[in-house]
Amino acid sequence: MDEIKGKDRVILALEKELGVQTGQTQKLLLQKEALDEQLVQVKEAERYHGSPKRELPPGIGDTAELLGVQDQHMDERDVRRFQLKIAELNSVIRKLEDRNTLLADERNELLKRSREMEVQLKPLVEKNKRMNKKNEDLLHSIQRMEEKIKNLTRENVEMKEKLSAQASLKRHTSLNDLSLTRDEQEIEFLRLQVLEQQHVIDDLSLKHVVETFFGFDEESVDSETLSETSCNTDRTDRAPATPEEDLDDTTTREEADLRFCQLTREYQALQRAYALLQEQVGGTLDAEREARTREQLQADLLRCQAKIEDLEKLLVEKGQDSKWVEEKQLLIRTNQDLLEKIYRLEMEESQLKNEMQDAKDQNELLEFRVLELEERERRSPAFNLQITSFPESSPGALQLFCRQEGVKDVNISELMKKLDILGDNGNLRNEEQVAIIQAGTVLALCEKWLKQIEGTEAALTQKMLDLEKEKDLFSRQKGYLEEELDYRKQALDQAHLRTRELEDKLEAQRRHLKELEEKFLFLFLFFSLAFILWP
Repeated sequence: MDEIKGKDRVILALEKELGVQTGQTQKLLLQKEALDEQLVQVKEAERYHGSPKRELPPGIGDTAELLGVQDQHMDERDVRRFQLKIAELNSVIRKLEDRNTLLADERNELLKRSREMEVQLKPLVEKNKRMNKKNEDLLHSIQRMEEKIKNLTRENVEMKEKLSAQASLKRHTSLNDLSLTRDEQEIEFLRLQVLEQQHVIDDLSLKHVVETFFGFDEESVDSETLSETSCNTDRTDRAPATPEEDLDDTTTREEADLRFCQLTREYQALQRAYALLQEQVGGTLDAEREARTREQLQADLLRCQAKIEDLEKLLVEKGQDSKWVEEKQLLIRTNQDLLEKIYRLEMEESQLKNEMQDAKDQNELLEFRVLELEERERRSPAFNLQITSFPESSPGALQLFCRQEGVKDVNISELMKKLDILGDNGNLRNEEQVAIIQAGTVLALCEKWLKQIEGTEAALTQKMLDLEKEKDLFSRQKGYLEEELDYRKQALDQAHLRTRELEDKLEAQRRHLKELEEKFLFLFLFFSLAFILWP
C-alpha cells in the first residue's frame, strides 16, 4: 500500500509538471502567433507605403526616401529578430513536446503498475470473504455439536433410567420364579435374599463387589473390605467442600457404615444358612459352575477398576470440563465481536471508497474546467502584446508610436497641417493633390484605429485578469480537493491495516477454537467409549 501511495504521489507530481509544461508550451505558441502577426503587419505596412513614395516631388522625395530607408532597415532588423525568436520558440516547443511525451509514457507506465497492484490485491479481498463464510460455517457446526451433546446426554440419562428400571423388574420378578420342590424353593429364596443384600451393599459402596454363593471365607471378606476402602477413598478424593457439607458427609457416612455393618452380618448369616442347606440337599454339583462365575466376576471387577483409574487420571490431566467449556464460550463471544468489528470496518471502508470516488469525480471536473479555460485562453487574442495606452492629453497615439519607434523628427500634427495646405495648393497636379489628401486621410484613420485598439486592449486585459482570478480560484479548489483525496486515501489505508490485523486475530482465534473442538471431540469420544464399556 505504501508503494501504491508513493506511485500515486509520483503520478500527481508528473501530472502537475505536465500541466505546467503544456501551459508554457501554449504561452510560447501564443507568443509565436503574436510575432507572426506583427511580422505580417510590418510587411503589409511596407508594401502599402512603397508606391506613393516614388510619386512625390524632388524636394519632398529626399526626405521620404530617407524615411523609407530608415524604415526598411528597421523592418529588416525586426524581421531578423522575429525570425531568431521564432526559431528559439520552435526549439523550446520541440523540447517541451519531447518532455511531454516522456512524462505521458511515465504516467501510462505508473497507471499500468497501479492496475496490476489492484489485480494482485483482488485475491486477498476474495480470501477475506471466504474466511468470513468459513467462520460462519464453523459457528453453525459448533451449534450443531452442542445440540448433539445435549441430545446424547439426554439419551444417556434415559438409558440409565431404563437400565435401573429393568434391574428392579428383574429383581422383583426373580423372587417369583422359584422351583417346585420345597428345598429348592428355600435355597432359591435364600440365594435371592443374598443377592438383594449384595445389591444394597453395592449401592452403598458405589463399587462392584464380588458376588459369591459360598459360605463366609477370607477371600469374600477381603473383597468386601476392598470395596469399602475404595468407596471411602473415592469419597475422600473428591473436591474439598465447605464445613457444613463436611458435617453432612460425616453423618451420612456414619449412618452408611452402621447400615453396611448390619448388612454384612445379615449377609454372612445368610451365607452360612445357605451353606448348611446345600450340605443337607447335596448341592455340591453346582460348585464348579459357581467357581467359574466367581472367577469371571473377579476378572470383570479388576478390569472395571483399572478403567476407572485410567479415567480418573485422564480427567486430572485434562482438567475440569466446565473450564474448557467456559473458554469455548468466551472464544465464541470474542469471535462474534470480531465479526461485528469487521462488518463495521467494511461499512466504513465502503463509505470512504464512495467519498474518495466523489472527490475523484469532482477533481476530474475541475481539471476539465481548467483545461477549458486554458483552451479558451489559447484561442483568445494575444494578451501579451505590449500595446501602450495613450492618455487624452498626449499629442496623439500615432505621434507617441513614432517616438517609441525612434522617429523623433516627425511631428504628426504639423505633417497633417502641411498635407492640408498642400492639398489646397493649386499649383500641384490633381494626382499629387489626391495622393496628399489620401495620405492625410490614412494618417487620420491610423490614429482612430490606434484609439480603437487601445480600448480593445483595455477590455481584453480586464477579461484576462478575470480569467486569471477564476483560474487561481479553480487551482486552489483543486489543491484542496487533492489534499482531501490524500486524507481519504490515508484513512482507507488505515482501515485496510485494521482489517488485516483483525483477520490475523480472527485466524488465531479460529485455530484456538479448532484445537478446543478437537479436545472436545476427543473427550466426547472417550466418555462415549467409557459409557459403552462400563459394566
